[in-house]
Amino acid sequence: MMAMRININAMVSPMRNERLAIVAIGLTTFFIAYAPIFGPVFILGFYALWFPLLFIGGRQIIGDPRPYYWIVAFPLLGCLSAAWSPVADLSLRGGLQYATTIVCALTASRVASVRALTAGLCIGSCAVLIYSLMFGQFSYDPLDGVYSFIGAFGSKNQLGIFASLAVLAAFGVLFGMKTGPILRITALASGAFGAFSLYAAQSATSTITVAAAIAATGGALLLAKFSPRHRTIFVTTAVPAALIGVVIALSSGLYGAILGVFGKDTTLTGRTYLWQRGIEIAHEQPVLGIGFQGFWVQGFSRPEVLWQQFYIGSRTGFHFHNTYIETMVELGYVGLLLLAAIMIGMMAGYIYRLLTAARQNDVVLFSVVTLFLARSFFEVDFLNQYTIGTFLVYYAAGALAKPQAETWVRTVNFGTSRPLPHQFQTRARQ
Repeated sequence: MMAMRININAMVSPMRNERLAIVAIGLTTFFIAYAPIFGPVFILGFYALWFPLLFIGGRQIIGDPRPYYWIVAFPLLGCLSAAWSPVADLSLRGGLQYATTIVCALTASRVASVRALTAGLCIGSCAVLIYSLMFGQFSYDPLDGVYSFIGAFGSKNQLGIFASLAVLAAFGVLFGMKTGPILRITALASGAFGAFSLYAAQSATSTITVAAAIAATGGALLLAKFSPRHRTIFVTTAVPAALIGVVIALSSGLYGAILGVFGKDTTLTGRTYLWQRGIEIAHEQPVLGIGFQGFWVQGFSRPEVLWQQFYIGSRTGFHFHNTYIETMVELGYVGLLLLAAIMIGMMAGYIYRLLTAARQNDVVLFSVVTLFLARSFFEVDFLNQYTIGTFLVYYAAGALAKPQAETWVRTVNFGTSRPLPHQFQTRARQ
């Protein structure tokens, strides 16, 4: 019994399960990436990585559920929307699958350290990109008028998100963590494959947003070298000045020049029209929306028209290319407020931690949140089940909800009051 208890403790303690956690994150990345290709087998594999841990030590993993209220309210609304959705079965199934994906992410935030997350993303993203480079293909985009590399995915934007994560995770390992040579070599490979895939995909959204995330991460690493007082002074003076500079630069034609580099026009390849149509549709049912995942349904006239206008022959896998407009259409202003609370809460929370503590973990997760926040205005990365965006965004939210002073006494000792050894307490504060 004692041996079994020790093994269980080792599995759920982020201070003792690093190798297992790295493998789990790497497999999660690969399973999520290619679940549309390999089907239920990969989805079941994803669940098998995280759900058994809840049965092994659910109370120790989740702990007090009250800090998660601001996280779970949005997926709960998605499940409840089946009550008014025109396709109740699709909304309920989608809501439950979305909620269980979030449960897996929250579980990972408790049992996998940020160090393991970063290393696992490097390995997993690298494997995803290698597979795409081996078995991928080019596709002609009638809106852009060019051929782009889409890998083993359905679009260059799907390839772009994994390429972005490969580059961002590599940056985090090389510049934000103290690691051994093997992981550094892996990070270099991940960054190289990611950069090449971004170039081959010619995804403007992915390239610009990952550059912004890396810049924000570099700024956070630099900020960490100063005292909390000087950090606050710097942020309150430099950030407003930088925003004013960006506005002036964009108004002077820089915006059009950047788009021109990627062969885009000011409509962002039809995105502005999609946004306009989405806002018009959202105003028809502004309070609660049409229902979670209840708009893009084959046979409904409005999505059929949009699929035809944007040459989506498969009539699947399309969206309004804006997370907040998509949310308004499906869950109305109530859903928009709940989702905004998650994103604003995360940004405010991690900025506060950077100003007060500036731990390496906070810098890494700040970069993840920055990436998906930047992408959220042009893509829909974390509104669907079994997507890497949903997993990482809710991992970051779960890590923020976890108290900073958490030393995993209850997990390691299963509820006993005996304190952790000094070396574990030191690692828990890092």
